[in-house]
Amino acid sequence: MAETHVLFVEDDDVIREATQLALERDGFVVTAMPDGLAGLEAFRANRPDIALLDVMVPGLDGVSLCRRIRDESTVPVIMLSARADSIDVVLGLEAGADDYVTKPFDGAVLVARIRAVLRRFGHASGPDRAGAAAADADDPAEAVLRFGDLEVDTEGMEVRKGGQNVALTPTEMRLLLEFSNAPGTVLSRDRLLERVWDYGWGGDTRVVDVHVQRLRGKIGQDRIETVRGFGYKLRG
Repeated sequence: MAETHVLFVEDDDVIREATQLALERDGFVVTAMPDGLAGLEAFRANRPDIALLDVMVPGLDGVSLCRRIRDESTVPVIMLSARADSIDVVLGLEAGADDYVTKPFDGAVLVARIRAVLRRFGHASGPDRAGAAAADADDPAEAVLRFGDLEVDTEGMEVRKGGQNVALTPTEMRLLLEFSNAPGTVLSRDRLLERVWDYGWGGDTRVVDVHVQRLRGKIGQDRIETVRGFGYKLRG
């Protein structure tokens, strides 16, 4: 199996070097950069499997770097933020990040989060838990699910709205698959965290909320309904 290449952008020399060593001990190949502009150049030169971006880096901040990466690629991005309650967390998710980790972080926790993201990205183009449920349906025609002008191809992992292809990140695709497999059913944020983000424990529901908003922007604002106090459901 090919080694996983991590792009790590962090301006603190101690954190950057210690984290790079910890990731390399776990078998990752790491390209570590001290600022956003160098990180962008490294991303374009190396095309890593995942990017870890500190929010506050010089030259090009982590949120802006995330946007630039997302303009060019669906590679998974994890933001690193020093404050769990910071608006930077939401801004990073809105920019296209798939998850975030609060600093200071334990190396083992960071590795676990990286592996969780990589698992769901690897499954996004194949038989993941959500996609497998649709693929195993008795009627093969159900591989393409239709909700008004929205079509979800659970085998080809493609989405069309009004006949036009909709570009989703793998995380957005997994989220839509969860909704598509249970139209009209209210899905709680905790369930979505477990099923989409692979959290076996309670996580920050802002991750869910921001991704739902991003998904709405692509498939239609009224397609996913908020059920206050409970969660979200897909309109059939």
